[in-house]
Amino acid sequence: MNTEKSKKAFDEAKKYIPGGVNSPVRAFKNVGTYPLFIEKANGSKIYDIDGNEYIDFVGSWGPMFLGHGKTCITDAVTSAARNGLSFGAPCIAETETARLITEAVPCVDTVRMVNSGTEATMSALRLARGFTKRDIIVKFEGCYHGHSDSLLIKAGSGAATFSAASSAGVPADFAKHTLVLPYNDIDALKEAFKNMGDKIACVITEPVAGNMGVVPPKEGFLQTIRALTREYGSLFIVDEVMTGFRLSPSGALGLYGIDADLVTFGKIIGGGMPVGAYGGKREIMEFVSPSGPVYQAGTLSGNPLAMAAGAAQLKYLKTHKNIYGEIEKKGAYLEKEFNLSAEKHGIPVCINRVGSMMSIFFTETPVTDYKTACMSDTERFKKYFNEMLALGIYLAPSQFEALFLSDAHSSEDLEKTVQAFDAVMNIL
Repeated sequence: MNTEKSKKAFDEAKKYIPGGVNSPVRAFKNVGTYPLFIEKANGSKIYDIDGNEYIDFVGSWGPMFLGHGKTCITDAVTSAARNGLSFGAPCIAETETARLITEAVPCVDTVRMVNSGTEATMSALRLARGFTKRDIIVKFEGCYHGHSDSLLIKAGSGAATFSAASSAGVPADFAKHTLVLPYNDIDALKEAFKNMGDKIACVITEPVAGNMGVVPPKEGFLQTIRALTREYGSLFIVDEVMTGFRLSPSGALGLYGIDADLVTFGKIIGGGMPVGAYGGKREIMEFVSPSGPVYQAGTLSGNPLAMAAGAAQLKYLKTHKNIYGEIEKKGAYLEKEFNLSAEKHGIPVCINRVGSMMSIFFTETPVTDYKTACMSDTERFKKYFNEMLALGIYLAPSQFEALFLSDAHSSEDLEKTVQAFDAVMNIL
């Protein structure tokens, strides 16, 4: 497979863009190669500038739940674009998209649109602190909630110790207000609330972790967060940027039957356009300016193109709920065949899957948190990734990301992927 044009394009990009990319994982450093430059996409396929075709299991990191180039979405965007790209003023599509979200997610009464998942989580944290008049936030190791200062924090030396910045440029004063606990560790969570519950503004978590690879919540984990935050007057923020409207018509909240105070969205509600949102209980959301004292603004928030795409996608999902059952079948098929192939070839794997999200960890250890995820053989993953890519299967270039299925993946796509996987297992 010839990718020389992509290599030259990457060399050129590095002259003008830090690291040659506008988001770090795109650089393919974790898999020891250079990124493909994508020219176009359609359905389940993407095409690089060298003309190579790939079955796409990245899906722009999640939002392409219906596949690329879904007509109802592209038509909506094209129509909106004819009327203007941005107004910096209210438009009807904002209200329509917000209404669709509130109708689908029972604990969300009102929604504020923003432009990215990072902006959504950053704004939700500020709102939680403003509403509770407390400073400390609790997050979980291995969960990613965007690159705002309060969230670029790594765990301390013990389960209940404060933390340190995981990026240069984050002041120590930010880190000291963030407590990082092990994901799925109910005892550590209880201990943290016992020691400082009256100081904790909120707990934020991915309901299904997707940024250390896919890691489902253990039984009782989300329920314990809900109970403790209620007991101590803290807020429960569920980050559905990746899982929202992907795991069920009402996201992971619906899948697990969980109530939250605030929910953050992204990915799918933009239908592929840059978008994010945060919403929740009305009494909390009324603290957001101009209704309340917590300031947040954005010129492009709720812009007509993103709202047109989001409304079109959410309407489609509302009237085609059978999609979720069909994608569950696709995911179950891949999971079963991958496990059978790995076992046949004697390759130790742990496959975690929730609906249309899946990760293959090269380890014999069950992956339940960040520590066990890090036991994976990343060198073996590197070879696996590159061999699958050579066979036309486009996966996330990191052991610690998710494989995303879409409605556009056909039975032929799945069969080709299974055959490629078996061929690669044979040489690992």
